[in-house]
Amino acid sequence: MWEHQSLFRVSAQLFAEGVFNLLDRNLRPEVFLLGLASAREADEPAGVVLEPQSVRYGAHSFAGIKARAAALEADAGPRDVVYHLHPNDHDRYEKQRWYELVCQATESTLRALTAERKENRHSFCSVPVNLQGYLVTVVLQVADDCYGSYYAIPKSGGQRPANLLHAAVLEFLHDCTRALREADTADNEQPALDRDYNEVLRSAGRRLMLRAGPAGTQGLYDACNGVAALRHEGSEGVGTLLVARRQHPAIVPVLTLETPVTLRDHRSIRKLLELSEDATALVSDASHVFGLGQLVSENDPRYEALVTVNFTHHYSWEMSHAGHVLMRVVSNTPRLPQGRVAADNFGRTVRRVFPSLDADSVDYLWALTASASTQPTGTILVFSAGAAQEAQRLSRQSFRVAPRIITPTVLRLVTNIDGAVFIEPTGVCHSIGAILDGLATEKGDSSRGSRYNSAVRYVNSSQYPCLAVVVSEDGWIDLLPTQ
Repeated sequence: MWEHQSLFRVSAQLFAEGVFNLLDRNLRPEVFLLGLASAREADEPAGVVLEPQSVRYGAHSFAGIKARAAALEADAGPRDVVYHLHPNDHDRYEKQRWYELVCQATESTLRALTAERKENRHSFCSVPVNLQGYLVTVVLQVADDCYGSYYAIPKSGGQRPANLLHAAVLEFLHDCTRALREADTADNEQPALDRDYNEVLRSAGRRLMLRAGPAGTQGLYDACNGVAALRHEGSEGVGTLLVARRQHPAIVPVLTLETPVTLRDHRSIRKLLELSEDATALVSDASHVFGLGQLVSENDPRYEALVTVNFTHHYSWEMSHAGHVLMRVVSNTPRLPQGRVAADNFGRTVRRVFPSLDADSVDYLWALTASASTQPTGTILVFSAGAAQEAQRLSRQSFRVAPRIITPTVLRLVTNIDGAVFIEPTGVCHSIGAILDGLATEKGDSSRGSRYNSAVRYVNSSQYPCLAVVVSEDGWIDLLPTQ
């Protein structure tokens, strides 16, 4: 299609891994390019081009995309006539509409292919860009079971993100489309996509919160960060904000401000947060705060699930919908809600690391993990086949204990001190309060704390099969290794 298409595809693949590994490493993103020649039929040579050619799909699988797009256009029925000041604007409008239909046809084709092959993949496509005589589309595929495990706002789709993960996908595809448009003029010796990964997620967070309020309201994400960064009389900002249009029938007014306070006035909003308590919350239309209110019960016919912002700690807040956390933001860094580790996910991970472990031992390790996940100050459990040897090696930076089967009750006690707990897969504890070592690795995350990054370094460097359970103080829970 063009000279540097391989470089672009590799750059997009690395970009996708960098962004989505920060959210969930089980997503396993995969990127390939699809080109439809503008001047050739799909069954002609070079009518359909895939990059890389080794992708598991063949060019013939996409031969009917243009026909499917034309059918979508016919099924849409009559359209409203759009008048423009200049004929070129109308041509541009028609081209963009055709490109969007091609995008829809490509996604439906991929859905049919993955269903037919029973592949655990969920596909997304960027709007095509006309480049060197080809309509070039970036295709992103992620693990379908992982993508579907996160709560999604109902009635979402298209450019309306359903959750943070969907918003990140839209932001990624937007960046790919922009880079494709610049492919002819950009310095091809540099990566085509080199935006900071956390900045992509911040933009995804803004995109997600843009749909929380009435149409046209912006700035809610940055306002929440500004409020969370402030203290009131030395205390952390803890409180709740309900996001809804004014006079929403599902909200019972408790107190109405005569003069609404703009969300840009962070200090005033921080002070008003002190008024929120239990079911009573500040009420905002994503532009102003206009009082206190309570959401009616779910049994009430007026009830409607609304977006809620919960300020949890200094520099920390959460966005929720219908009681489901959509996004956690710590120090202006959005992440997916991790919550408690799911038993089935834990079991799969343990069996991958320790394939010979019996079911009873897996259940016992799960009981220990469930106990550790309640530790409010955070902790690390290291289940290692070489726990005894590692306890001896790290004896100068840990407290070695007489080997014993550790119970969930005792585990809650020993995790009250800093450091990791070394446990054999059979449940025998050898060391507590251990300071982990390890070589620096690219798998680290500068936005996370020292507890998480030290566990990443240790697991990546360990000579023994091991599984680390990291319970962070901010409530995030990670299993390492993730894959």
